[in-house]
Amino acid sequence: MFPADRRENWHAGQGRWAHVPASDWNDWHWQLRNRITSLEQLESLVRLSKEERAGCLFAPGKLSLAVTPHFFNLIDPEDPDCPVRRQVIPRIEESDVAPGESPDPVGEESTMPVPGIVHRYPDRVLFLVTDRCAAYCRYCTRSRLVSNAQAYDFHPELEKGLAYIAAHPEIRDVLISGGDPLLLSDAKLDQLLGRLRAIPHVEFIRIGSRIPVFLPQRVTEGLCDALKRHGPVWLSIHVNHPKEVTAELAAACERLAFAGVPLGNQSVLLRGVNDDEEVMRALLHRLLMIRVRPYYLYACDLIEGSSHLRVPVERGIEIIRSLRGHTTGYAVPQFVIDAPGGGGKVPVNPAYVQAIQDGIVELRNFEGRSFTYPSGVRMPEPRPGPVA
Repeated sequence: MFPADRRENWHAGQGRWAHVPASDWNDWHWQLRNRITSLEQLESLVRLSKEERAGCLFAPGKLSLAVTPHFFNLIDPEDPDCPVRRQVIPRIEESDVAPGESPDPVGEESTMPVPGIVHRYPDRVLFLVTDRCAAYCRYCTRSRLVSNAQAYDFHPELEKGLAYIAAHPEIRDVLISGGDPLLLSDAKLDQLLGRLRAIPHVEFIRIGSRIPVFLPQRVTEGLCDALKRHGPVWLSIHVNHPKEVTAELAAACERLAFAGVPLGNQSVLLRGVNDDEEVMRALLHRLLMIRVRPYYLYACDLIEGSSHLRVPVERGIEIIRSLRGHTTGYAVPQFVIDAPGGGGKVPVNPAYVQAIQDGIVELRNFEGRSFTYPSGVRMPEPRPGPVA
């Protein structure tokens, strides 16, 4: 059980909504109905910078503003550089399109054989089932699609997607995403998972969701029952800063874990959010404490208007180097670049292998010390058998 004193220390609470009955606050439908979605609401709650105010005016044509009350309580209302605030409150820098940026930075459209199915890798597909999220991350790779601010007009065609998966026996792995698939009702999610499980060649089902972070109230008994019924269903959540690891998230992850859901985390390396060794280490350690294994650390995709949030790749490598050997391997995510144009995820690691020649591997460890390892395998000479 997660230590009670830590839960208290990490408790997000109701904050500005202390007057709301707990029964409403803990209802995920209430949280969605009461999201902060307008400039006027924001200005009544925080002191906006001129860049944020201009960003809110620009946002309706790029990516809608929406923040759940739960997540909003993690924002410092006086600090425009608050790492949680930078993730969800628009800034006018989103209107600047830098060289190389694209509405579809990882080439999903070119590998979409039917609406909502991205088939980039040989044995697995991405299944987009909704364009809605509980809150909108300002660096979202699918800004073109989610919230429909850019009039993409995405309509999930689940039957076509299921038919495509059923017709391709090479597909053994399905990642359900969107938008956020955990915004589907329990009944719809139960039906979708059941349909996928009925396809004989589908072995592995994953869900990508930030709902437990933005909206932990959504992790209900009914949701856990649906996931357990069709399990194992793996779930990757998305946490970028230690402040996001709240007692409410810990409780939600505990419910999921007890329902048999293996949990991983995918972070995005973001300027002013987690581009610091100590912040990253604190995040990764907190995740392990709530049963979540760090999985990927992504270089921020080249989505239009994201240059103010991107971090040099060299900095990401330095952060990974600072972790290796200084914390458990369970805490070290794989640093990757999702190659522009549809190249897929490419691991980017510190150079521990210095050279391989003449059957010898030259290594450098986390302390910078050098070692050699013989890579050639010499088979033992056969022993003579017993004399007849």
